[in-house]
This record gives sequence, structure tokens and C-alpha cells, in this order.
Amino acid sequence: MSGEQAVAVHPAGLPADGVARTATHRARSVLRRWVLLGVAVLGFGLAALAVAVAIGAAAGVSATILGLVVATIPLGIVVPTFMWLDRFESEPTRYLVIAFLWGALIAVLIAMSLNTVGQLVLWGSAPDQESLALTAVFVAPVVEEAAKGLLVLLIWRFARREFDGVTDGMVYAGVTAAGFAFTENIQYLAIAWTEHGQDGLTATFIGRCLLSPFAHPMFTICTGIGIGVAATSRRGLVRFGAPLLGYAIAVIAHAVWNLAAVSGGEGLIAVYLIVEVPLFLAFLAFVGWVRRREGRLIGQFLSAYSDAGWLSPAEVSMLASMPRRREARQWARANGGRAGLRSMEDFQDSASELALLRRRMHYAAADEKALSDERELLAKLAARRREFAGQVL
Repeated sequence: MSGEQAVAVHPAGLPADGVARTATHRARSVLRRWVLLGVAVLGFGLAALAVAVAIGAAAGVSATILGLVVATIPLGIVVPTFMWLDRFESEPTRYLVIAFLWGALIAVLIAMSLNTVGQLVLWGSAPDQESLALTAVFVAPVVEEAAKGLLVLLIWRFARREFDGVTDGMVYAGVTAAGFAFTENIQYLAIAWTEHGQDGLTATFIGRCLLSPFAHPMFTICTGIGIGVAATSRRGLVRFGAPLLGYAIAVIAHAVWNLAAVSGGEGLIAVYLIVEVPLFLAFLAFVGWVRRREGRLIGQFLSAYSDAGWLSPAEVSMLASMPRRREARQWARANGGRAGLRSMEDFQDSASELALLRRRMHYAAADEKALSDERELLAKLAARRREFAGQVL
């Protein structure tokens, strides 16, 4: 064979040793995923046990269970808000679950430990009312916002392909803070029931779960916004300073709220009406603006694919508007049934991923992985279009 060594070739066209390496790589990937899953389950399980023991020791088992049941109510308000914000390009469910568990367990353990250490270091071992109030104002905001914001920072650092900017920063921060507030509410509700009975439970539920369910998310999204700004900037100063500025604002807002809470009475009412209510209305307006902005960005970064013939201008217009997306899904279902609806949903999701991928490529070098992902998403768009269009014809 003219001196050349023969190479055994797999029917798919890969050398046999290449097939073996690929199989080994896949086996290792599967093993690595299972190991990471096992570590995560074990870690979160131990954290849950530690938190349960701590709250149960302070309030009792029955009161803790009652607090857990009641604390789920505000979750039905807070979590859907961030899922609504996340509609254009949904984050992976596994990351959202990790964010919630991090807030509910890991961040709570960090806060419990460091708040206690801070109190002992700064004001001594006597847990009197004054030291508790000072800890709530000067220690807890610093510790708790760092513990919650750390998860957002980790996702940006280690899962950058799933972190696309301000919207993602707000979603991850909001879900993490919702988890933190959930566990904190369990503790406060359980202690209120133990110490003051039904009246205490009712007052705590109204104050924490109905009047201020977005308090923790409002603080922590400031950090998320800062990290989101850093993720879409090429300037080193912005990438370093924006997260720190967001964190500082989160700490200050949290400290002001805690100061009002420990002051009680007219001070709390005044801060709530004059500061917190306007901030909450501004928060809702900002959430709506961010979602509309993401739609405009999707339209902007998909326009290049329209110019190249991959998408029509009408499709880009539809994909940039949530009401038009809903109309498209209704049309697909009416004409193609559930199969048509699934194809349209996949088409829309893939288009959002493609737009945000191109946005990442705009702010960073387009490496081979990004170009490969782009080709796969374009092929997926064409395939999904053929499916829902073919079901109509």
C-alpha cells in the first residue's frame, strides 16, 4: 500500500481508534455528570438537614412544618414573576433549581454562620436586643447579599454560554433570593407561632409574605444587574466595577429596610410607604422594560440572518414580540395540532438562543464552539419550520 499504514475505518467513516476515544469520552462525560449529580444531592441534602435542625431547635418541629407550609404561599407570587421575565429565552431548569436551592440552603447556612460570627466579634457574646439590631443593620446585609450574589457570579464564571446579560442576571438573582426568603420566612413564621400563637403568625405572614414578598429579590437583583452588565461589556473597568456597584446598592437597600424593621412602629410604616412602595413600583416597571428590551435585542441580532435569507422579515418581527409569539403558537396549534405547536415552540426557542449566541459573539471572540452552535441552531430552525409549515400544507 505504497508504504502507508492501513487504518481500520468504522462504517460511519471514523477510524476505529477514533470511535474508541469517542466512546470513552462519552462514558467519562456520563460518569462525570452522575458524580456531579451525586455530590450536589449530597451537599444540598446535608445543607437541608442542617437548616432544618437549626430552625427546629429554635421553634420546634410542628411549628417548623407549619412555617414551611405557610411560607410556600409567597413563592406562588415571586417565582412566576421571574419565570415571566425569562420567557424569551428560558434558562435551563437545572440551573434555576440550583439557584433556588442555593438561596434556600447554602446562602442561609452562610448567613447563619457569618451573622453569628459578626455579632460575636463586634458586640460580644451577649445576644441582647441592641446587638441583634446592630447585627441586622450592619452585618446581615453585607453577609446575606454576598451569599446570594455569589451564585450569580458562579454561573457567570462557569456557565457563560447560559448567561446572556442583564435579564439572566436578574432571573438568577431573583430565584436565588426567593429561595433565601423562603427559608427565612419559615424561621420567622415558626418562631412567631411558638412565641405569640395565631396572632403572631398572622401578623408575620401579612408583613413578610403579603406586604413584602419581593424584598429579598429586589435587593439581590441589583447584584444580578451588575453582573449582567459586566457580562456584556468589553471594558475591564466595567467588568470589575459593575458587580461591585450592584452589590453595594443591594447592601445599602437591604440595610435601610432592616433599619426600618428594627425601628418598628411609625418608622417602619414611613419607610414602607415613602421608600419601599415606590421602589417596588419602579422594580415592576423595570422588569417590564427589561423584558421588552430583550425582545428588541432578539430582533436586532436576528436581522443579520434575515439579510442572509435564513429568516424572513416577518419571522424576525414575530420573534421579537411576545404577543406575536403567542399568536404564532396559536396559529400553529390550530393548523398543526400539538405537533405543530411543539415545532413552533422549538422554532421560537432556537431563534432566541441563536440571537443571544450572536450577541455573545459580538462581545467576545467567535470560537469554534460558538460557530458550531450557530450552525446547529440554523439547521434546527430550518427543520422546525419545515415541520410546522408542512403540517399546514
